[in-house]
Amino acid sequence: MEKQENQFDYESIKKQALEQFRSGKSLTGKGGAFAPLFKQFLEAALQSELEQHLSEEQLQPTTNRKNGKVSKTVKTGDGEIELVTSRDRNGSFEPEIIKKRETILADSLQDRIIGMYGIGMSLRDISNHIKEMYDMDISHDTLSSITERIMPLIKEWQSRPLDELYCIVWMDAIHYKVKEQGKVKSRAVYNILGIDKEGKKGLLGVYVSENEGANFWLSVLTDLNNRGLKDILIACIDNLNGFEQAIAGIFPQTEVQSCVIHQIRNSLKYVASKDQKEFLAELKPVYKAATKDLAELNLEKLSEKWSKKYPVVIKSWQDNWHKLSTYFKYTEDIRPIIYTTNTIEGFHRQVRKVTKNKGAFPSDDALLKLVYLAYKNISKKWTQPLQNRSLTVSQLAIHFAGRLTLM
Repeated sequence: MEKQENQFDYESIKKQALEQFRSGKSLTGKGGAFAPLFKQFLEAALQSELEQHLSEEQLQPTTNRKNGKVSKTVKTGDGEIELVTSRDRNGSFEPEIIKKRETILADSLQDRIIGMYGIGMSLRDISNHIKEMYDMDISHDTLSSITERIMPLIKEWQSRPLDELYCIVWMDAIHYKVKEQGKVKSRAVYNILGIDKEGKKGLLGVYVSENEGANFWLSVLTDLNNRGLKDILIACIDNLNGFEQAIAGIFPQTEVQSCVIHQIRNSLKYVASKDQKEFLAELKPVYKAATKDLAELNLEKLSEKWSKKYPVVIKSWQDNWHKLSTYFKYTEDIRPIIYTTNTIEGFHRQVRKVTKNKGAFPSDDALLKLVYLAYKNISKKWTQPLQNRSLTVSQLAIHFAGRLTLM
């Protein structure tokens, strides 16, 4: 007896499925035993949705009804499926299981595409990979639309509430090129890393601007404050002019520590190459001193020897000493964490590994997407609290009594 349409020889399917399962082949992909069942399920679900839609419209003054068939190819994580479904005369039917213009069905495939994009693969590389792995063609426009779907998640993440207090916060910018109206322009991506009361690291925010400056940092700090951040114990920053004042304007109680390494690098720009080795050797006892008093004594010795030859360099150390020396009040366990911006620079190095081959980004959103996805991958390893967390937080609780409570 001949089988009716849409009926299957389930015994044959079972046998085929067992063979494919044992050999490790996909059961739902092209040629897979379950592919016809999956196709039947999708077509039946779409048919049911249409019938439900038409039954609801019967209550309205309308003459809508079925109006022929339409075929549609959808891509899944296991291959392509050709669906044949009914359509309605008025065109008012909007299916839910597969949207009208949807050509990528499986969230798993979309997740894979976003995952590949997030590790720095170009759209061309992703397209080639999908062609090789799944034997399907996906256009760059389709890939772009898939990655664009994370933008609402990014916007939601950017506006999420923050803890009221962070123990240590590092703030720095990383620079990129973006195409704008046919021209390539610079962009500064502002990143803020923080350690909470539990000693856990997190990225508080990412902001994109045309360039790095104290005024924009002020707007960033204002946004953090509006999102619930009320107090920062220690802020670690580079030596950007006006940065300290911007912090004081929003978080007046925050102790500011300028990056000593940045200060050293900037100093060497104004020291002749023949003097650099000697200058560095005599500068080291300043920032490596055991106490602030000893550091200041060594700074005086440095000034006596070099101030006439390099007055700008020595004056910079003297003028910025109040924010370069904050770390001396803490023990050796805490000092390395705060006297440089190495923590956030390490994060930036990891982001650079993902973005290094991108050249100029097509837009600010494209830049933001990739930085965010890179952060999501990097932060998977941020599961452990800060090393010596209990000791560090305990010391900070003493230094900042009344502001940081552990119970």
